Amino acid sequence: MARVQANGITIEYEISGPADGPVLLMIHGVGAQLIRWSPGLIERFERAGFRTLRFDNRDIGLSSHMDHLGLPDIAAAVAARQAGEEPVLPYTLSDMAADTIGLLDALGLGEVHVLGVSLGGMIAQVLAIEHPARVRSLALFMTQSGNIDLPPSQPEAMAILSQPAPDPARDREAFLTHQVKLNRALGSPLYRAPEDELRTFAGLSADRAYNPAGPARQLAAARGSADRRPALRELAVPTLVVHGADDPLIRREAGLDLAQSIPGAWLLEVGGMGHDLPGDLLDLFAANVLANCARAA
Repeated sequence: MARVQANGITIEYEISGPADGPVLLMIHGVGAQLIRWSPGLIERFERAGFRTLRFDNRDIGLSSHMDHLGLPDIAAAVAARQAGEEPVLPYTLSDMAADTIGLLDALGLGEVHVLGVSLGGMIAQVLAIEHPARVRSLALFMTQSGNIDLPPSQPEAMAILSQPAPDPARDREAFLTHQVKLNRALGSPLYRAPEDELRTFAGLSADRAYNPAGPARQLAAARGSADRRPALRELAVPTLVVHGADDPLIRREAGLDLAQSIPGAWLLEVGGMGHDLPGDLLDLFAANVLANCARAA
């Protein structure tokens, strides 16, 4: 792994794969460090000839933590947006998209394919809207358009998300148990990851970096963002939308809404999939992303 100074912050990143291959920029979700990407998914893209670029978004992992910006009032941000007002946010999706441009510039990379998951999918949309010359194709997984009329998250999903996680430095076992509970509440009901794998990964993530305030600021950027549909309708980029039919956090209607908002978008709705990327579906995910990338050739 390595790091660069870009857009006024430090960004930790990892790039691998064929040196002469097209680049697939991979942007993950709220609180997800770059190690969250499945090695199996990365391997599938690199076997197909792609270089994969993963990074820690601002406020998580080994990239800059923005603690000087304080904790956001997410409820107030949502209320302001629903009232048609501009909310007060620590930073915006545009700021996070500018981070990715800064990373690409620092690495001397021009046009790239983009895969975004959840919050990462929202950042990817803004990237394509505000920096269209840099985006060859879009793959948008379990994300949404900013349409405030979409169905809300299931109450059970919001309940576990609203519970502060125990501090792993003080009670590691309680932290690991909480992370397993969170994954079970949000994850795919048909493709349940083994508990020991969930616990091991949660421990690795906490040991690498732990910044509980960062995800709150990232969530504020997502929840306080404007409706992107008018701008999405003007996009001219090959787009794939992948959504779980059983996603309790960003409901299945969001996938259809997003695909209908982008001209020529493909929609893949996966039964039994929740708000995660199950290992059993990696072949399906990779095949569809690669097919969409080929549309940009």
